[in-house]
Order: sequence, then C-alpha cells, then structure tokens
Amino acid sequence: MTRFSRKDFIKGAALAGLSLYVNPAEANSQPEQTTPETKPKTKLRLGFIGTGLRGQNHLELALKRNDVEVPAICDIQQVMLDDSLKMFKDAGKALPQVYNKGDYAYRELLNRKDIDAVIIASPWEWHYQMAMDALDAGKHVGCEVIMANNVEEHWDIIRKVEKTGLQYMMLENVCYRRDVMAVLNMVRQNIFGELIHLQGGYQHDLRAVKFNDGKQPYGGGVEFGEKGFSEAQWRTQHSVMRNGELYPTHGIGPISKMINIHAGNRFTSLVSYSSKSRGLHQYIVDKGGEGHPNAKVNFKLGDVVTTMINTANRETILLQHDTSLPRPYSLGFRVQGAKGLWMDVNKSVYIEGVSKTPHVWDEAKPYLEKYDHPLWKRYAKDAEGAGHGGMDFFVLNAFVEAIKKGEPTPISVYDSAAWSAITPLSEISIEKGGETISFPDFSGGRWMREKQIFALDDQY
Repeated sequence: MTRFSRKDFIKGAALAGLSLYVNPAEANSQPEQTTPETKPKTKLRLGFIGTGLRGQNHLELALKRNDVEVPAICDIQQVMLDDSLKMFKDAGKALPQVYNKGDYAYRELLNRKDIDAVIIASPWEWHYQMAMDALDAGKHVGCEVIMANNVEEHWDIIRKVEKTGLQYMMLENVCYRRDVMAVLNMVRQNIFGELIHLQGGYQHDLRAVKFNDGKQPYGGGVEFGEKGFSEAQWRTQHSVMRNGELYPTHGIGPISKMINIHAGNRFTSLVSYSSKSRGLHQYIVDKGGEGHPNAKVNFKLGDVVTTMINTANRETILLQHDTSLPRPYSLGFRVQGAKGLWMDVNKSVYIEGVSKTPHVWDEAKPYLEKYDHPLWKRYAKDAEGAGHGGMDFFVLNAFVEAIKKGEPTPISVYDSAAWSAITPLSEISIEKGGETISFPDFSGGRWMREKQIFALDDQY
C-alpha cells in the first residue's frame, strides 16, 4: 500500500527490544465498530485491501465465483487499481467503489455495511494495523503472510478475534499444494509411521524481485524503495533492517498440519542462526557496478537463516530461509517417520519394506498419484489455471466457504500467529547469539483439546 523511509520503518522496539516493531501512526478516522454477522450466507461480500500483484491473484479468483461479490477495493497505486478494474470489466462484473486517497483510505472501505470480510494483500508492515481495524469494524479477515511484526502484535490480534468472535485466516497457499496434500494424506494413513522429523523453508532466489525498476520483467536493474516496482518498493527494506526467518509460513504451515499443531500438539521452543550477508550486495555490484548507490547499502539479513523448533510431542523441525543467493526454487520439504520419508528436493520416497530396493529411493510420483488428496480429486477442475499450480484456488475457497457457512476457518488465528511469530522469535534468538527461545502458547491451552479440521475428506 505504501512505502516507508528508513526513519519511518522502525517505529519502536519489539519484545525485549530485539525484534522489529512497525506500527503505522493512528489516523483521525477510525473504522466504525459493528456486530459480526455469523449466519450462513449464500453470497460473501468481499472487500480488497491491496490490489498489487498478489491481491490481483486473489481478486481474479473471487471474480470467477458466483457466490462472491466485491463491492469495494483499495490501493494507493493507480497502476494497480487500473489493472484490477480491467479484471472486473473482463469478468463482466459491476465495477467496485475505489478507495485510494492516502495510506488510511482502507478505513473508509471498512466503514461500509455491504462488506462481510476483507482480503488483505498489502506490504507486510501494514498487515497488523489493517487486520486490527478490520476486526474492529466487524469484518472477517483473510490476510496474506505475515500476520504481524512482533510477538505482542500477534497477541493483540488473537485477543481481538476472541473478543469479537470473528474469523482470521492467514492465506497460506502452500498448505494446499498438490504434492504436499498427497503427503498429508499419506501421513494420515500412517504410511510413514510415527513422525519424527520434518523440514521446510523458503529457498527461492528473489534477487530479481527485491531489485526491480519496473522497466523490464523481473530482473530489471538494481533499484528498490521509491525507485523500485511492486515488491521491490517495500520487501527489500526488510532485508536491510532485519535478520531472521522472514518468511516461515510456506515451510511451517504444511508440516504443522501433518503433526497436528493446535490439535494435540504445539511448538515449545525455537533457536535460530544466521549466516553472513553477501548475496544482495554481490547482485548489485554485478548488475549495477561498484559505483551504484545501492552498493553502499548494508544488508542485515543473513543469506541463509536456519531455525530449529521443538514440539510438545517431541518432533523436531528445521526451517531455512534462503532468498539472496543463486539457486533453483525449493521449499526443502522432508517428512520423516519411523517407517520412511518423503523429500521434495529429489522428488523421492522411501518406505521400509515397501520400496523396491533397501536403502534406494523410489520415485515419488506413483505414491503422490496413489494418495492424491480427496480435495484435489474433487476440485482439480475448479483449480485449473489458478495461481501457483492451483493451490491459490484452494486457499481462497477455504476462506470463502468457512465464512459463508459460519464455520471456523481451517487455518485458525492460533495457527496464523504461531507460524508468523517464528519471524520475531528468530530475530530475538539470532540477536542473542543463538539462544533458545520459549515459544508462546498462542492457543492458551486449547491445543490440548481441539480436533483437527484442516483438509478433512468432507471439508473444503
């Protein structure tokens, strides 16, 4: 939605003064509080806050649905609004009311009575304030990652959800990736035996995303901030100012569902380490030369951040964040049990007593086809053409169906908080030299009695 100067970027201290705290200043206009409507609906009225490239992914899917109306959208960049309005015209849908007058224009959208829920797809530093304002205004929230910027802000959103009775769902699409859901199906059928160790992460060369002047497709120049385009306008600044596991949810979301976090299990402790930072500086020098002004920028984010997490049921989890070095894309999944394991890097499975040859990998494809998740079998045609191999359809569909039916979202506010809070907790651990940090129980003990509702065969 907006860009921050370095001075504005850090507004105060986070937990123990060791994690980033970004909280946009309060504006005079506060959203009007309303009572949440929880009765089942035949149509869901969605407002969109942030219509950049990610917001447009969700908007395109929403406009294809007959059970969704989009009365209003908000962004402060006209180019993104223009692209979004064209999507309405192409879909043959009535044009929405547009809110674009300043950073807090979204609050005018929230005051509308004809909106049940909002999709928030703005820069990370705005998610907390926008979600809090939406909940105050009586709107359910579907929010892109991340949830908030420091540990206390995560607690704020949880308390607000509990007070209002509204739903908050992080729109973590990788939970619905087809191979991941097939492996989830295998886990639930005990193919791997009792789970012991899991790995995931965000291993994605984003140098051409973090530096982009908008004059060419990704890879154009070495500009960011005010001179950048799309994510380069805001995301790169996090790499300047922060050192931690900045994007944990793609990895932790799917594997947390496999080990039933908040349904008989929870995270108990975390420790993180960070490598040196070289990749972004080298990219600038290679593309723009030693004399480019950005070659003088000191990037705080280590090129590879490694995080270990313990759980109440004594599984171990390893996460890695690696976005500043040349590499092929991989989320680095490994799901290992007492009987065998799956790894996505080599696209292989090994099951003791089942695999063809002892100690030799089997190709994963036959297993993934055999155990294709029932939701993918049911909705595969609906997901055709949707972003990120179809998984974008599933995550938006889950949010829409839950809110329409007045049911809990399959990714809860407690899930959202636990996944997202890995970022500030990792910053604290790294700042303290790799100290082990206790993990908050965001569920307040509910994890001991709640049942799993994610991606059940009869779910959405």
